[in-house]
Amino acid sequence: MTAPVKLCLASASPRRRDLLLQIGVAPDAVCPADIDERPAPGELPAGHAARLAREKAQAARKAGAGETIYLAADTVVGVGRRILPKAEDEETACACLQLISGRSHRVYTGVALALGEKISERLVETRVKMRRLSADDIDAYVASGEWRGKAGGYAIQGLFAQHVVSIIGSYSSVVGLPLYETANLLKGAGYGF
Repeated sequence: MTAPVKLCLASASPRRRDLLLQIGVAPDAVCPADIDERPAPGELPAGHAARLAREKAQAARKAGAGETIYLAADTVVGVGRRILPKAEDEETACACLQLISGRSHRVYTGVALALGEKISERLVETRVKMRRLSADDIDAYVASGEWRGKAGGYAIQGLFAQHVVSIIGSYSSVVGLPLYETANLLKGAGYGF
């Protein structure tokens, strides 16, 4: 009888750990991968999300050892061809919120799973429509601090949910990890849960 395959989550995101727990998956370890997350010249949002997830899985695998699955993901908010940053300051958060106000945008989450030399990947696209935000709406949300480190300057699972008109696609992907696709990748790699 062989030992069960271990799972290492290549992300420090507590949201991703919580999402995995929703489907009964508890990572054996958390091994955040440190990579350059800047977009390549001319890179589009979908390709950026897929590339970052793949590079994170590869970096975690190189740092690890043994029969371990390395699961990585990256979420990117795109408006047309433009990649919105992860908001690290109030000015960036305000700019992102003003840009998505009253319009639809797309959220791309790339998921990559590394086991041995094999990399399995999925890319999930979700369309999110926002209501028009007033200056007071933006000011109140920025004052909450909930936007810090979030792609596009918002967290759909928090206070900002009141501004979301519709979602076409995967809610869990917008939070940070598409659960259906992740579960299928894990099962395909022989991870039992």
